[in-house]
Amino acid sequence: MNTSPATVAFQGVLGAYSHQACQEAFPDAKAIACNTFEGAIAAVKKGKADVAMLPVENSTYGRVADIHSLLPESGLHIIGEHFVRVHINLMAKKGTQLEDIKSAMSHTVLLGQVRKFLKEHDIAPVAGPDTAGSAQAVAASENTEMGALASEMAADIYGLDILAHHIEDNHHNTTRFLVMSPEQNFPENGGGEFMTTFVFRVRNIPAALYKAMGGFATNGVNMVKLESYMIEGSFTATQFYADVIGHPDDPALKRALEELGYFTTHVDVLGVYKTDIFRQTA
Repeated sequence: MNTSPATVAFQGVLGAYSHQACQEAFPDAKAIACNTFEGAIAAVKKGKADVAMLPVENSTYGRVADIHSLLPESGLHIIGEHFVRVHINLMAKKGTQLEDIKSAMSHTVLLGQVRKFLKEHDIAPVAGPDTAGSAQAVAASENTEMGALASEMAADIYGLDILAHHIEDNHHNTTRFLVMSPEQNFPENGGGEFMTTFVFRVRNIPAALYKAMGGFATNGVNMVKLESYMIEGSFTATQFYADVIGHPDDPALKRALEELGYFTTHVDVLGVYKTDIFRQTA
């Protein structure tokens, strides 16, 4: 995509960290909230949104469930990445004091990232639909002893007071998002660092994965991510997801991908895109 998108679809409700990613990456675009990841993908495929902003991994929690299996089947292509520093905040209805809070609602993943704070203040965790959805629920509730754990954006959108800022246990907590487009226009090589993302399945031969990876090592290609996941409900059918630094037109990466082809049944490049500046500053 040569121009900035006018509309960006994301999973969740307004105020979610995915919404924050949309606003940071494309401040002039309209964010479209969708109930599911599939819904965000469908919004792009149906032309209701130009791109989708999808979370793929978190530095504390790990990979986002289901995303890796959705990406190859989505029909969309990765055109960029964006990182969000996940600051968790305790919020409640206006006028509430911290000592009034007896329980806090949020997504189960987020609850696991604020254990120290909740224990210190004797606050019981309550599983909610998601982060911003929990803020929305607290704003609509009459229970003044219930707080929500969410982004500062959520507090602003739903009119809540922030009682405690940045209470996450891990102060490097970051989520990586991928920008997905219906267009597969690979950028021209040159003018910065590129990431190539692809999935592959190895042939059923001894040491196939080891041999498949050999070309990246011998050609000096930096593979920054390699994950496996089952497909088609089988314990024997495995697909691998990989991120490597470089553009397919780079001679070294081109040779590595050619060697990969000898030991795989298929290779599907999901996207070629410039790396986010966050990688240089993290």
